[in-house]
Parts: sequence; C-alpha cells; structure tokens
Amino acid sequence: MRNIIISAILMMSTLTVMGVPKGHKTVKLKVIETSDVHGHFFPWDFTEGKPLKGTLVRANTYINKERKKYGDNFLLIDNGDILQGQPCVYWTNFVMPEDENLAARVVNYMRYDAETVGNHDIEPGHKVYDKWIREVRCPLLGANIVKEGTKNGEAKPQNIYNGLRPYSVHVKDGVKICVIGMLTPAIPNWLNKPIWKGMEFEEMTACARKWIKYIKEKEKPDLIFGLFHSGLNGGIKTDEYDEDATEAVAKEVPGFDIIFFGHDHQVHNDWITNCEGQQVLCIDPSCFVKNVAEAEITLTFKKGKLVKKDIKGNIVNVLDEDIDQQMMQYFDKDIQQVKDFVGQKVGEFKNAIYTRESFFGNSAFTDLIHSLQLQISKADISFAAPLAFNTVIKAGDVTMADMFKLYRFENLMFVLRMTGEEIRKHLEFSYDMWTNTMTKPEDSALRLNEASTNDQQRTGFQYYTFNFDSAMGIDYEVDLTKPDGQKVRILRMSDGQPFDESRWYKVVMSSYRANGGGELLTKGAGIPQDSLESRVLFHTDLDLRHYLTEEIRRQGSIDPQPANNWRFVPESWAKPALERDRIKLFGK
Repeated sequence: MRNIIISAILMMSTLTVMGVPKGHKTVKLKVIETSDVHGHFFPWDFTEGKPLKGTLVRANTYINKERKKYGDNFLLIDNGDILQGQPCVYWTNFVMPEDENLAARVVNYMRYDAETVGNHDIEPGHKVYDKWIREVRCPLLGANIVKEGTKNGEAKPQNIYNGLRPYSVHVKDGVKICVIGMLTPAIPNWLNKPIWKGMEFEEMTACARKWIKYIKEKEKPDLIFGLFHSGLNGGIKTDEYDEDATEAVAKEVPGFDIIFFGHDHQVHNDWITNCEGQQVLCIDPSCFVKNVAEAEITLTFKKGKLVKKDIKGNIVNVLDEDIDQQMMQYFDKDIQQVKDFVGQKVGEFKNAIYTRESFFGNSAFTDLIHSLQLQISKADISFAAPLAFNTVIKAGDVTMADMFKLYRFENLMFVLRMTGEEIRKHLEFSYDMWTNTMTKPEDSALRLNEASTNDQQRTGFQYYTFNFDSAMGIDYEVDLTKPDGQKVRILRMSDGQPFDESRWYKVVMSSYRANGGGELLTKGAGIPQDSLESRVLFHTDLDLRHYLTEEIRRQGSIDPQPANNWRFVPESWAKPALERDRIKLFGK
C-alpha cells in the first residue's frame, strides 16, 4: 500500500511539472496600439498653455499595468503621425535638430516593439525623418514605401526605403507574429517632390498581397497583423490608389488576423469579412492619445498545431489615467525647454481673433493669414482655409504658442500660376463642400452632418473643414440658392481692377493645397495632378508658420480685421440661416 501511495505521489509530481500533455498549450497575448499621436506626449498643451488629458504619459500608466500582467506576451505598436502636431515636435525637429529627436526618445523610453511611418512623419522633410529613422530603436515599418525605381516590383526587403522594413517579426511564448506596416500612398497629392525624393509609394492592396505571400512562405507565422497608416475607407480615390484602403485590404487580401490602423482620426472596432469568409478585426484608437486600441488574443495549440484563435478588440479610454511620474521626471528638462520656447513674445494684437468666425463669412483670423501671405509673397490672390475649429488668439502679447494656433501645420508657402477661370472653379469646389444649396429660407446654409460632431477633422460638417478655402485679393459673392458649381460670382479685383477669367494670376497658398491636397486644384480647378509642378512660380524653403512669425515680428503691432471682400447672398436668407447653423455648431 505504501508503495502505491508513493507511486501516485510521484505520478502527480510528474504531471505537475509537465503541465498539459506535450504540444498542448494555451497562449494569451495582449497587443496595444497608439496612432496619430501628433506630439501629444505630455499632459500639457503647449499651444493653449493648459493641462491636457490623455497623452502618452497617461497611456503609459495603463500600458505598464498590462505589460506587467502579460509579461513577455505583450506587444506595443504605434501607427505613425508622431512628428507633427504639438509645438514640442516642432521644437525637436527644427529648433534643436542636432539633439536626439524627442519623438524617437519617447518611443524608445516606452519600449515600443514596432512603429509605422505616417504622412505627417514624411512632411517635416528628409533632414528630420532620415535622422528620426536612425534614432528609433524599434523596427520602423513601411512595406509600400520603396526606393525610387522599384515601385510595384517583387517583394524584396532591399527595395524598401533606407532604414525602414516591410514587416517585423516577434516571438512570444513560441508564437510567431509578423507585423506588416503600410502608409497611405497619397503623399504625392499633398507634398512637393523634394520632401519625398528617393521614395515611391505603392498601392496598398497589391502591396499587401505580395508581402502576405512572402511572409507566409518565408516566416510561416502563427499570426499576421497589419499596422496601416490609412483610414478605413473614403479619402482621395484615383485610378492608381485609395487614400484610405484599410477596408479594401481587409476584404481583398486574406491572411490578416488583425489590422491596427489610423490616419482618419476616428474610432473603429469592427469585424470585416474577407473574400474567403474569414473575419478580420480592424481597430483604430483615433488621435491625440485619448484612447488606445488593444487586442486580447487567446491561442490554443494541440500536438504543436494551432487549432483555435480567439481575438477580442477593445478601445480603452486613457483620458483620466494617472500620470506616469517617472516618465515625467525623465523628460522634465525637455518639457521646460519647450515651455520656454513657446513663451517667447512675437508681437502684439490689438484685438482678439477667432477661428469659428471663418465658417460664417470674412473673419479676422483667416484674413490675417491671407494678408500676411500676400505681403510676403507679392501674389495677386491668396487661398487659405481654417485649420482649427474653435481657437482664439487673445488681444495683447502674441507668443510663439499663438503662432501654432494661427497656423497648425508645417506647410510651405507656394505661389502658382492660375487662370481666372481656374480660380473661380477652385472656389466653387471649396464652397460646394462648405455650403448647402438652400431651396427655402428654413434650410441650413452650411453643409452640416450631426454624425461627424465628434470627428476631429469634420467637427459637425459633412466635409473636412481644412479644405474650406476662401480668397483675398478679389471681391466675390457666394449665392447659397445656386446649385453646386454655380455659387461663386467674382465681381472684381479688390484694388478695383476688373477680374478676367482668361487672364493669368499669381496665387499664394499652402504646399498641401499646391500639391493637390483636398483636390481643389485638380477636381475643382481642373488642373491635372501631373501639371501642378509646372505651375509653381515660387515656394519657400521653410514652413509657412516661420514666415508668418517673421512678418508679425517685423510689423510689431497688428490690428487684425475682416477684409469684407466676400459675402454669402441673398442676405435675407443667408444671415438667419448662418445664425441657426452657428448655434448648432457652437451653442448659444
């Protein structure tokens, strides 16, 4: 009897050591994605000069809790657009470029496992992003960012742009994971060629198809993730590519288990059925680190073979997480240096200016940009759009922080040759996105959409507000009772000279617009995309904000006022309708 008991104890001990039978196991993994961080590293808004909810220092508190819970079975990934946004990235990109890039240091500190390149990571230019690529220690991904001359070639890692990789490989508890990174290929429609010299951008669906095949054959992974800086659907569509192609890739390219994505600044947590009937999780946390996207994955192996995948997607709000004080202490010197930078006085405004006024007619805010562009460039006509929904620059001292309110992005300034007819058609396209066609006095004047109220880029409008170009240098009316394409009537040049649709004019605008951004020049004015470069008369070497800042410094004191060079008509319908729309957008 004693021997039997001893044998039983030995058998139980053996089973305890062995656990489940050999080759039988369950593996639990956690993947967390951030996307479209746009410099929101620290809980301080350097532009507005006030505390900021969310941001990476709060996200890192949650990330560290999950990392501790899952141990090595944890993956942290970022989806790009980290190099533009808050003034702290402008400071590291252009004011202190000789130091290690702050965005790289943050990614390295947080121990990211992989990161995809975003379009706003390309926009700062070669000097910035080539250095950033060298300094980020995790794999930087861009399967469709290929060296010039290799576009649409075979799946070869050596064809990928210098320092980038098509995919990364991660082994967690014996589970092999491959992450394929891709970028929206619309870059040539937004940025002038010197910024992306040496690169070409492949259409995402075809690119995904060849790299899935390559990875399955070479790596034989258990899981394949996409990490796409490209929205779900919509955006620019051409014969060559779609700007937002995540849904198309999920449907048309079998092999992905999860696609983590971004770029469209919207929250998504969707299951999409691909062409073989398989379900693909497509998840997007939106922007500015208000949320993180995560996937909880349970894998079941029997006899060494993966037999079951359970995947659950979550959007986790991190707005009110505790601040990671250790991370704050680590970057304390940087935070103080950026505060000192944005606190520098530039000039003085005699009255306050508001972006919200830009949607309802002439505004001192947008017209100040117009007037400065015309003064700096000596162009005939200026195009500009509101780049923020509801921002104010108060009367009194104007600081560098205010300059980031006045102009949010690091666009260059361009001057193009355009005919009068093209100018009118450009404005028609803008106001067609901006305004409704009123058939009765009770109609809305603006093209609103309640479903987009929480969308960071449309904010209650049907279309992106950063494409609502108005003009200075000409006097014109926008008739809200006319159909699309017939609303704009240009009366004269603002200096009293006649406006001639057959004449050539010099028109100043941002690099985003000049390179086809928003399609106002292409679909609107009718200028072929491949002809835009030939229209350029001049462009600045530095960003538009730099020149606006220098001009305000030169003038010292400015009294910004609406130019009153255009208006919505008929006023008997437009005025009350615009007031109703103002209340819908901003309240009473």
